[in-house]
Amino acid sequence: MEKRASDIVLKPIITEDSIGRLESRKYTFKVDKKATKVEIAKAVETLFDVKVEKVNTISVKGKQKRMGRFVGYRPDWKKAIVTIEEGKTIEFFDGMF
Repeated sequence: MEKRASDIVLKPIITEDSIGRLESRKYTFKVDKKATKVEIAKAVETLFDVKVEKVNTISVKGKQKRMGRFVGYRPDWKKAIVTIEEGKTIEFFDGMF
């Protein structure tokens, strides 16, 4: 069964660092942990109607958290930094910088 684009790209990541990358056409998203670079590129192209040039992925380990004497971890997740073609933008991020 093939995954839908909305199941692969979960949400945009809006931080000071990711906003700084927008000028170089790099957009940051939280993605499904099992998604490949090819799947991520196709999903972004489908959702935002842009041409993807490059996808970089980072597997992020969950932080350790404590509740009193009990120790646990937040879940691991995957981040994708997507570079799109020259002259295109993603409307969601237009008012960010």
